[in-house]
Amino acid sequence: MTLRSDAAVLLDDLVALRRDLHKIPEIGLHLPRTQDRVLAALDGLPLEITLGKNLSSITAVLRGTRPGGTVLLRGDMDALPVTEASGEEFSSTLDGAMHACGHDLHTAGLVGAARLLTARKEDLPGDVVFMFQPGEEGWDGAGRMIDEGVLTASGKPVDAAYGLHVSAASYAKGHFVARPGTLMAASGALEVRVKGDGGHGSSPHDARDPIPAACEMVTALQTMVTRTFDVFDPVVITVGSFHAGTRRNIIPDDAVFEATLRSFSPEVAARVGERAVQVCRGIAQAHGLDIDVTYEPEYPATVNDAGAYDFVAATIRDVFGEERFTEMADPITGSEDFSRVLERVPGAYLFLGACPTDPATAPDNHSPRARFDDSVLGDGAALLAELAVRRLGLLAG
Repeated sequence: MTLRSDAAVLLDDLVALRRDLHKIPEIGLHLPRTQDRVLAALDGLPLEITLGKNLSSITAVLRGTRPGGTVLLRGDMDALPVTEASGEEFSSTLDGAMHACGHDLHTAGLVGAARLLTARKEDLPGDVVFMFQPGEEGWDGAGRMIDEGVLTASGKPVDAAYGLHVSAASYAKGHFVARPGTLMAASGALEVRVKGDGGHGSSPHDARDPIPAACEMVTALQTMVTRTFDVFDPVVITVGSFHAGTRRNIIPDDAVFEATLRSFSPEVAARVGERAVQVCRGIAQAHGLDIDVTYEPEYPATVNDAGAYDFVAATIRDVFGEERFTEMADPITGSEDFSRVLERVPGAYLFLGACPTDPATAPDNHSPRARFDDSVLGDGAALLAELAVRRLGLLAG
């Protein structure tokens, strides 16, 4: 029996687990109900399990019967602050929380990989670390798990690491997509409070109006991108939150906005935040206003090791067929904290199409209407397990 055929046998159980998780989405670093469900799904397997000290993580180590290297497989578990409108019969039971990014599939798929690999424990030359991670959606759960020792959980450093992310749109169901080198962007957060003196809307000269200056900053940040950074080393800045005032005839004391900054090279990632802060401070000074402005780097770019990418691509083509894999032409501007792992360990990250309809028109990840076809769970679990088996075999020589 192959891993793929064994995974097909597990599919109903994995779908049931995924749908159970989908009903109880939890946000952030502390996911007690999700952790309990995963622990129940792993119960009885020959795994050494460690729970996170400061987050609801699960690190499970499978010991092969022969000495060898260590491979890490990762699945993130957290949901998003989104009220579900997908219409699924197993929709979220919690207002304001939804598995809109497919992490419930990641978690169920990793449980499937654990079951497949424990059934082959006797043949494994080395160890597998299963990284069940909370807090991917802006909480740096991967960094926190690294701080708590996930990369040395087997007693020695991890030799290779792999993860996958399902997509609700863009890619056909069951299709794998990746690229060598930079796969996803680095991200950072800009927070700005422009401080003036409020007054009556009919007499702006008697006040210090923060709104026009804040608006000027929003547009100037876009000009900064095109006039400061090379178009072939791109930067994306989006202001996603802007708040000021209470009524049309009242000048407020302050205006507040937040932006996300995306880039692809370490050099630009190191410069873009500093430059954005300078632009905002300069405009505030020109208007005679005070300003509080901070920039916080979040995740580095997600970079696939070239050799690891070749290994993943060859494995997919061998197991699933040439037609099931496509090399991406360009990176995407989303970001991912698995980048923390790939900074330290040779490995690769990839996407798996899970769109139940037309991927060109379907709602994408993070939409309240996002839907995922959970029939891909078997192939996702099989691929993770196959990568671990084959990589351990190569490490054993």
